Amino acid sequence: MKKILIIASAILFMTSCSSESQDKHLRYNNIVILSDMSSRIKNEPQKDLDKIQGIIQYFKDTCVMPGEKIGDKSSLSFSTFSNNDIISVDISKIKNLGEKQCFINSTGKYKYNGFDQKIAEFEQKIRKTYDDAEDEGLDLISLLLEKIKNTSLLKGKTFFSDGINTTNISYDNHIYIFTDGYLEYKGNSKNNQFYYGNLDIRKVREYCIKYKVDIDQALESNVSFCLPVTQNVKDQEITLHIMETHERDKNAKFLTYNNPIGQRDNEILEAVWKKWANESGFVDLIWEKY
Repeated sequence: MKKILIIASAILFMTSCSSESQDKHLRYNNIVILSDMSSRIKNEPQKDLDKIQGIIQYFKDTCVMPGEKIGDKSSLSFSTFSNNDIISVDISKIKNLGEKQCFINSTGKYKYNGFDQKIAEFEQKIRKTYDDAEDEGLDLISLLLEKIKNTSLLKGKTFFSDGINTTNISYDNHIYIFTDGYLEYKGNSKNNQFYYGNLDIRKVREYCIKYKVDIDQALESNVSFCLPVTQNVKDQEITLHIMETHERDKNAKFLTYNNPIGQRDNEILEAVWKKWANESGFVDLIWEKY
């Protein structure tokens, strides 16, 4: 009788443990590449393509990890500011785990149409976009905000449950913006809300010289030097990366600048972008010069 009671107690204990809710929290990367296809790409277009290749490699080796990682849900996409067409490789679209692993490892029915092939096609389409496209100038921030609000580029939180256990899925949204940092666009006389060109930069520089202050102090002192703050709940899920690919006030041949350190064009633009992103609620803005 004693043995029966012990066995019954053990079964009851195991049953109670197995039915206890087990919540899991998983995070994945959603990487978005946006290119400013204005005349600035005439300067050194290969710099964009080399850097984009590095982001693609990071997506493959660190996010998806074919042959090593199971069940990844990361996503990589590309678009331009002037076009809403989106090129993407989205692992989360394949729900069945076995099928997903075949796709990621390019095996089975995906031997010739799996992850490797999709990445190659992704790269080819981006190169063709760079070969074909050019815009005179675009309202980059307005278009960025429009894409954040009205397109499927971002990924939000989701979950699934089997009735007992719940798995919570969230994404780190990283938007890589390839641009020279200047916010100049055609028709600015009609709407100059986010316009920031040579004249605006010169005003900040002259203020710094006149009052002997640095760029950050100048922006804090004079609101007219800053971009208007915009707030969208989606911004709080985004890290912006400004991939600066050209400095206008730098002589590439002689490696000299028109202005001293602390007053250069892209130092001013970096401070302006960062202040706007911080006050608008983005997770962060990372400025990369290369």
